[in-house]
Amino acid sequence: MNIGEIKKEEELSVEQIFAKKEVPSWKKQLTIRAFVVTCELRVVWGFGSYLFAMSEQVVKQSAKGQDGFEYKNPELGWIIGFLFVVSFLGLFSLVPLRKIKIIDFKLTYPSGTATAHLFNSFHTPEGAKLAKKQVRELGKFFTFSFFWSFFQWFFTATDACATYVGVGMICPHIVNVSVLIGGILSWDLDPDSMQGLKGYKVFIAIALILGDGLYNFTKVLSQTIAGLYNKIQDRNAMHLPVAECSSPVAKTLSYDDQRWTQLFVKDQIPTWLAIGGYVAIAAVSTATLPHIFHQLKWYHIIVIYIFAPVLAICNAFGCGLTDWSLASAYGKLAIFTIGAWAGASYGGVLAGLAACGVMMNIVSTASDLMQDFKTGYMTLASPRSMFVSQVIGTAMGCVISPCVFWIFYKAFPDLGMESREYPAPFASVYYSMAKLGVEGFSALPKECLKLCYAFFAAAILINIIRDALGKKRSWFIPLPMAMAIPFFLGSYFAIDMCIGSLILFIWQKKNKAGANAFAPAVASGLICGDGLWALPSSILALAGLKPPICMKFLSRATNNKVDTYLGS
Repeated sequence: MNIGEIKKEEELSVEQIFAKKEVPSWKKQLTIRAFVVTCELRVVWGFGSYLFAMSEQVVKQSAKGQDGFEYKNPELGWIIGFLFVVSFLGLFSLVPLRKIKIIDFKLTYPSGTATAHLFNSFHTPEGAKLAKKQVRELGKFFTFSFFWSFFQWFFTATDACATYVGVGMICPHIVNVSVLIGGILSWDLDPDSMQGLKGYKVFIAIALILGDGLYNFTKVLSQTIAGLYNKIQDRNAMHLPVAECSSPVAKTLSYDDQRWTQLFVKDQIPTWLAIGGYVAIAAVSTATLPHIFHQLKWYHIIVIYIFAPVLAICNAFGCGLTDWSLASAYGKLAIFTIGAWAGASYGGVLAGLAACGVMMNIVSTASDLMQDFKTGYMTLASPRSMFVSQVIGTAMGCVISPCVFWIFYKAFPDLGMESREYPAPFASVYYSMAKLGVEGFSALPKECLKLCYAFFAAAILINIIRDALGKKRSWFIPLPMAMAIPFFLGSYFAIDMCIGSLILFIWQKKNKAGANAFAPAVASGLICGDGLWALPSSILALAGLKPPICMKFLSRATNNKVDTYLGS
């Protein structure tokens, strides 16, 4: 490396700026903010999918006109107990491999890397100024979104949602257009029993999701295997002498990499602690889960805990290469395998859903932890402090998240009902998949299997065409996964998301730099303001207070019917 390259590296180096500053010890890095952030990121899913899919409302709604199906209504006690015995396993499963994945294999973990660059930019003069402006914009649109939600509650209006506009600004344009196409294709299919139109909608959506998931699973798995092989080959090559010299081949590390590596390996997490912690929690979980779900037997749980670390390794490696987590795919695999193993007569549906929750918690938490380790690696955060923060934050999440859900559940008795404010569509989808895994194709409506085959093949074919054309030429081809969402969620949010996408498109055309800098803050403000209103809305519902005015926009045909009725 010549003198010019060294000077250029020093100018680009982040750590050169803070070279003389002492890095706090791992104990001093344990802050309330770290615990709260971890709590927010942990244990936030399942309430609208596999957990709520067990409820009486979803089961009776999905199996309309049929008897003999078991259900388990949400209760605060068993939900907290369930999360406590399954949420920590993922944290311990991959800790011994953190150095191999982060330093030896140098996996990028794009989301973790992007977060680290964002944090580092805040400590530059330009980044600090930009951050203040972003916070100001976030506050403005947060306030607007909150009061807009209050306005909608006051007039019982649900025609425009700030959350979906914000989501549309964050999601790529092709995702929003794909959702709109899916909404058009599924338009005017009124919900009915699972043997009626609803059955076709749900199982066609499942076919699209499974086809898209299988293709991406195969794609990511092949990339993972190829990447793992190349990394091992490169690692071995570093220790082999070349023909001209006997010294090992080694790449010259930049100053940032040297400093990151030095501090990352400083605070070690003992391997015995990781392995011992996993085995101990697995033993407690194996003894506890059958008491929470009597359909899930101890031998089902042992099999899950044997295969879960292997799947977590594959998922974490694939996530490091592609930023794509396949936790939901592994959860669906658990639904089908454990559900079929348990059988319909022994509560296979509930066993499959419970197994899905166990598998998803382990696999997802492990890949998320590696993303966080990558962020910590690039921001000089101690791995030990991050691990302890994850443990404490996860424990907080196991209590706080169920309590928030419980308030929500009690405040809205129609939660999960179709055509209501909170239909929880993924709950019906997960229940239908569990039922399909237990009963086989007999659970499908008439001729639905042929349609499922067609949409399953179409999802794979569309993905093949997208990959064959490349990113530059495949921008106009819709995404099967996004198209599937309106089939079971409905099309009511597609327009809102497209409005958000249109706002971002016009903004980028007029001021691309400004849009790239402030669009995420504006979108976050819209989402957070609308989301925060759910808390006072729940409190008002619990207090029995109802909106004083009802206002709704009707189509011309519906309006004519109303006028005819009022005039009669």
